[in-house]
Amino acid sequence: MASSTCNWAKARLSHPLSSTALVDYSPTSISWKRRQPYRTNIPHSALHSPSLLHFPKQPYQNPTIPIDDNSVNVEAKPKTHRQPQWNLLQKAAAVALDVAETALVSLELQHPLPKTADPHVQISGNFAPVPEQPVMQSLPITGTLPSCINGVYLRNGANPLFEPVAGHHFFDGDGMVHAVTIDNGNASYACRFTETQRYLQEKELGRPVFPKAIGELHGHSGVARLLLFYARGVFGLVDHKHGTGVANAGLVYFNNRLLAMSEDDLPYHVRITPSGDLETVGRYDFDYQLKSTMIAHPKIDPFSKELFALSYDVIQKPYLKYFRFHPDGTKSADVEIPLSEPTMMHDFAITENFVVIPDQQVVFKLQEMITGGSPVVYDKNKMSSFGILPKNATDSKDIMWVESPDTFCFHLWNAWEEPESDEVVVIGSCMTPPDSIFNECHESLKSVLSEIRLNLKTGKSTRRPIISESEHMNLEAGMVNRNRLGRKTQYAYLAIAEPWPKVSGFAKVDLFTGEVKKHIYGDRRYGGEPFFLPRDDNCESSEDDGYIISFVHDEKNWKSELQIVNAMNLQLEASIKLPTRVPYGFHGTFIDSKSLANQA
Repeated sequence: MASSTCNWAKARLSHPLSSTALVDYSPTSISWKRRQPYRTNIPHSALHSPSLLHFPKQPYQNPTIPIDDNSVNVEAKPKTHRQPQWNLLQKAAAVALDVAETALVSLELQHPLPKTADPHVQISGNFAPVPEQPVMQSLPITGTLPSCINGVYLRNGANPLFEPVAGHHFFDGDGMVHAVTIDNGNASYACRFTETQRYLQEKELGRPVFPKAIGELHGHSGVARLLLFYARGVFGLVDHKHGTGVANAGLVYFNNRLLAMSEDDLPYHVRITPSGDLETVGRYDFDYQLKSTMIAHPKIDPFSKELFALSYDVIQKPYLKYFRFHPDGTKSADVEIPLSEPTMMHDFAITENFVVIPDQQVVFKLQEMITGGSPVVYDKNKMSSFGILPKNATDSKDIMWVESPDTFCFHLWNAWEEPESDEVVVIGSCMTPPDSIFNECHESLKSVLSEIRLNLKTGKSTRRPIISESEHMNLEAGMVNRNRLGRKTQYAYLAIAEPWPKVSGFAKVDLFTGEVKKHIYGDRRYGGEPFFLPRDDNCESSEDDGYIISFVHDEKNWKSELQIVNAMNLQLEASIKLPTRVPYGFHGTFIDSKSLANQA
């Protein structure tokens, strides 16, 4: 989400019930109850997993690894907590706003929450958050670690610091990065919150105050939350002018910096310490060059080493901007992309010469909140299209739009040019219903791996499923060999998102023939995004010569591990046993030891 909607989080209130109340979700009513510990033997959601919600008491205290997590009980790195210094006017305003927010929550709890905003569904089982984990060295290893793997694998995810009282969507959680460092056959693990401006303010206050974009910002109550939040800003109780994002989605290593991103803010620079720990350096604007948000899936061209990115706005034009960074971090001028309405644009693609920009049917209509709806809307009357723009463009006059009816791809895995047919080929997972991640619907989600051909001569498009209907499986989250991004690739490595939203394994798909080879994690074992790590950076070697890295969690014994699988034959080469549970998350990256030594 763009910064202007502030993918805000954590609207837990300071009222007499805030430290003792828990929403009781019963089939017939919702009421306040005295807090009882979450029981891990009773499923609370359609995910059929025990609830493992562990949140700090108020005011904030760093938690330890929960005892029912079957993990090592280690104190997190100590942090200093201090109360904000407010004057009498600010204190009075805080009390009044808290009273108003208490009344708002009471009204909200008179209505059942949809599954897309129910925390007992969204953060149940291994979707539940974990506390920070300082570095644990010398982890047990089964099998043999490939000698070519030296560096750190990092994966981002949503990990709410505070217990939700009202609505919460999985995407709303605070960003946490999990890191496994491999150094000459030894392995260590750590996980840390990315200390965003929002995270630091809420930690200082000891409770959440930023509204949550998906779980809370809908209907009249969403409007009320925005007004309350900005009122707090007027009185100086919060600062929303220096970032409101969660940095929980993407990770990219560029210009000697690891950047954690969500499309509602600037990136955050996170540094890997020599011991393998993580520390947040701060909000990163590329030395004052970046003045707007940046989406969570920028692309690095493997040959030019440039980084390409988009930024979108949901309130004012231009709704979309394109820009790029040279390898030394120097930014190009923004290119304003003409759009008639704000569009949700989570991902895009690059080819050797172009950027491919999807303008699809999931749009932002803030006025829907006034009539009681969600601001994220599936517009059935809109025609989906792809914009083809030269990478080095300085304005949008050369953009070409190619219509692609009823196409919505949350992620695009690759794209390339085929000059002989005047086509740009786009590989993506086409999702229906398009807004099912954000809005509750009765139709089952379906994600179809597709080849979309955009003809630059005729302006027409075609689309076909790559896998036959008889072998269909939901494929979401994954990648191609990043050394060949933007060029023709034969293989994609994608998560098998079944039973949705869990990931039971990954598929190696031949994009030319549709042949599928699977690696299944096993009974009640689930993972996340498969990350393809080439054996080396030699583009002349076989495209699938490398390894698939993924976190895997066993729901029978609540243990997690990092698996390393040979990408050529899909055989498990090694697994690293982790000291704590790793929740299911989003996207990751790998930084080799040479690059680590050159960190800024």
